[in-house]
Amino acid sequence: MLAGAAYGALAADAAAPPAQPEFGGQCAESLAEGRHVMTNCSIRWSGPDGKIYCFDNGAAKTLFLKSPDQNLERAHEFIAASSVASTEEEMQYYTGSDAEVVVKNLIDAKLRANGGVFPLVDPRNGEHLRLIFDGIDFTRTIDGYGFFPDVKFHDQGDLRKKYLIDFWVVPEHGQLETQETRIYKTPLLADGKWTTMERQPIPWWWIPASEHPGKVAAKRGWEVMSAVEQDALRKSAQNGGIFLLKDDKTGKTLKLKFVDTHQPVRQLDGNGHYFACTDFRTAGTKNQIYDIDFWIDDKGGKMSVVQTKVHKVPQFKGGHWIQVPRYEWKDLGSSHVVP
Repeated sequence: MLAGAAYGALAADAAAPPAQPEFGGQCAESLAEGRHVMTNCSIRWSGPDGKIYCFDNGAAKTLFLKSPDQNLERAHEFIAASSVASTEEEMQYYTGSDAEVVVKNLIDAKLRANGGVFPLVDPRNGEHLRLIFDGIDFTRTIDGYGFFPDVKFHDQGDLRKKYLIDFWVVPEHGQLETQETRIYKTPLLADGKWTTMERQPIPWWWIPASEHPGKVAAKRGWEVMSAVEQDALRKSAQNGGIFLLKDDKTGKTLKLKFVDTHQPVRQLDGNGHYFACTDFRTAGTKNQIYDIDFWIDDKGGKMSVVQTKVHKVPQFKGGHWIQVPRYEWKDLGSSHVVP
């Protein structure tokens, strides 16, 4: 992320607004404050990312540009937190069968482009898998978050090595789109036989949930994990699939690939403050894993990430990469596990 000075140096009013300004033409400053305010985009700012940001009035623009990087981050977080309600509303127009069609079309396109093989990079170790499609098992639906078709594959070189891959499908811009692909089960050789085992931690959408998200006061652990993973996906998408994080100790900007969210997550207090640990792999490596901590707040019924910090760093010792902690859990104060 660019510092405020860099934003100021690159900022300039555009000669004319694009056909589709950022945030659909909503006031960027209002979004940073947690409000939806539509504008005619007559007052605007061209950011260093080449996108046009609109404002309700000149005062809003002036206030926004005092801290553009922080305000833009808050605006993105509010948009992400607001998406649950809109996703739930749009989901009523689709079924799990519709999501399966989207996934099947995606897989067919990949197979045609790769000689009948579905390529997939294992985020845990960077291994390039070459899989053969065996069929869609079934589809899980979670209101407010989307559809999750579970797809069967096997390794191109060995029929016995079977995989189950989850596809996360959400309605966006009037159509269903695949947002993420996650390995759910992988082959494991035990006693000379290949078995298919759940990968730990399992994707958050496999955690049993008895309520509809956004409709009850108590937030479940899987909702916290969803907020974390959507935040990681959004920020990675802004940087070509790389999650950029400034190491608060060294000042170095880390280039990371998201791997998993740990279970369980923790509730820090009774006021809507939560905590989750995650694993990120250093981009371009197989086994240099960072443990990154996320703090999440429940703001008005919506989960949003408010802080991210490096917890453990990879160090090469004894011929292996291990994780060395920067601080201990006891230093974070009291908490309890969220189911």
